[in-house]
Amino acid sequence: MRPAHFMLLLLVSAAALAAAPLVLGSFTVTLLNYIGVYALVALGLVLLTGIGGLTSFGQAAFVGIGAYATAWATTAHGAPPWLGLLLALALTGGVAAVLGAVTLRLEGHFLPLSTIAWGIAIYYLFGNIEMLGRFNGISGIPPIQVGSISFAAAGAIYYLIWLFLAGAMWLSANLLNSREGRAIRSLRGGAAMAESLGINTFRIRLAVFVLAGLFAGLAGWLYAHLQRFVSPAPFDVKPGIEYLLMAFAGGSGHIAGAVVGAALVTLLKNALQDVLPTISRNSGQLEIVFFGALFVLLLQHARGGLVPFLRRRLPKHTPPPPAAAPPLPRRTLPQAGTLLLKVDGMMKRFGGLVAVSDVSFELRAGEILGLIGPNGAGKSTMFNLITGVLKADRGKIVLQGQAISGLAARRIAARGVARTFQHVKLRPNMTLLDNVVLGAYLRTRAGFLAGALHLDRGEERAVRAEAMHQLHRVGLGDRPYELAGNLPLASQRILEVARALAADPALVILDEPAAGLRRADKNALADLLRALRSEGVTILLVEHDMDFVMGLVDRIVVMDFGVKLAEGLPAEIRADPRVRQAYLGGVT
Repeated sequence: MRPAHFMLLLLVSAAALAAAPLVLGSFTVTLLNYIGVYALVALGLVLLTGIGGLTSFGQAAFVGIGAYATAWATTAHGAPPWLGLLLALALTGGVAAVLGAVTLRLEGHFLPLSTIAWGIAIYYLFGNIEMLGRFNGISGIPPIQVGSISFAAAGAIYYLIWLFLAGAMWLSANLLNSREGRAIRSLRGGAAMAESLGINTFRIRLAVFVLAGLFAGLAGWLYAHLQRFVSPAPFDVKPGIEYLLMAFAGGSGHIAGAVVGAALVTLLKNALQDVLPTISRNSGQLEIVFFGALFVLLLQHARGGLVPFLRRRLPKHTPPPPAAAPPLPRRTLPQAGTLLLKVDGMMKRFGGLVAVSDVSFELRAGEILGLIGPNGAGKSTMFNLITGVLKADRGKIVLQGQAISGLAARRIAARGVARTFQHVKLRPNMTLLDNVVLGAYLRTRAGFLAGALHLDRGEERAVRAEAMHQLHRVGLGDRPYELAGNLPLASQRILEVARALAADPALVILDEPAAGLRRADKNALADLLRALRSEGVTILLVEHDMDFVMGLVDRIVVMDFGVKLAEGLPAEIRADPRVRQAYLGGVT
């Protein structure tokens, strides 16, 4: 959709929302109020689950914390609702930070299970605290006021709800197009990929978890002053599941999906509550059956939700390439021929298996060094020791005079080491340009607040121009807005190289970049690596394809059964009988 068409659609939607209380009945306006409140919670889940890949069934508990905080402050202590808002956000953010710190290190299904556990615990906590009214709740909550203006009526609070929702959507859109937003989007690519780019994945996970909690707390504050009464029932796990359904039904990877999903589920629930009692006395159970069937249909026909389903049917618009901008700061590279990397006596055991045994070698600036060996030789383990994925049992790795052995992967990345992966790790639903911009994460500084408030425009222009330069450098500059998942394997491997180069590294380590490529693609990749060497890029190439390596590298280190078998020039390695025996099975 063209920007002009999008702005027109936005203005028409805003005008329709503004006119709604003037032309619709009070019941419909009340439904729209609840849609706006629920959409705030779903928006947090879009960021947390749809984009960040962290599933939470406990968002209703955060809504409850926000609602109970303002209800208690305004009824028990006579505080104004705006002070109740500050308390609601402080409590929700604090509880989210504590729960996130405890649970976000869990992997797989353990994380969503933990959200169910603490969601149930918080629900029962509401029902058993005397000052919160136990299961009877708190009534008599005052309406929100601004001076003499009261938001007691449904038509009045409607504007406040949708104003907060619009602001939250604007902040979220800005954030997702910023440095930290791309870090959130990288989480689905796996921790190994994100950490290799210098991203502290736990910090990003915790930040987006707290942000989703804050949106839920804001929704709780609005809910309390809309309903004027709170009790534990709306904050159980079942509403938490409904919030997830809203996010997935609308489109969990799209900000607009929060509103679309909240509207769809809320309107369907309202319609079912009118229809189902005429069919059965067990209307509540039938409602669950209906939404279960709806979820299955969505998975079959619109797995990404309604928003992407509709977007695929709209005309597409390709924006112009990024404009030129002042360059990002660059690293001072070591002089060609100087010692860049020294690996000394590395040892790594896995139980009784010695994967790497007393391996040592050196890499000098401006050269391509090949680390080769047959399958099971230990070269991948050696690769992971250098990049910080594994910790050595013994030995030392020195980069430009500084020891890096034992450092976390993101800290090694910060020292100037960039890598690719044997099994390509890209964000397939991000463009080529955005994938390469991810590589420059450590060269930018804008934080969450600057990104959300759109104060990072200068830095964004610079980093996008840098990414465009790297795409041209590797031959992919003609399609920056193509989705990475649409590329063939060879182009995806080259895109990973561009992402590594965007980090402005002192050393690029390539993990079997020729794996799975055809001969023509291998030749193109070799030409690219030679061009990079001529530009002063230092490369450590971990490979098992000897034909690919021999005509490309300056020197070769051969590993076999975890030990260094040989080291020397390609011609020397090819002639070495030990290498032929171990690597080629004795074939000359």
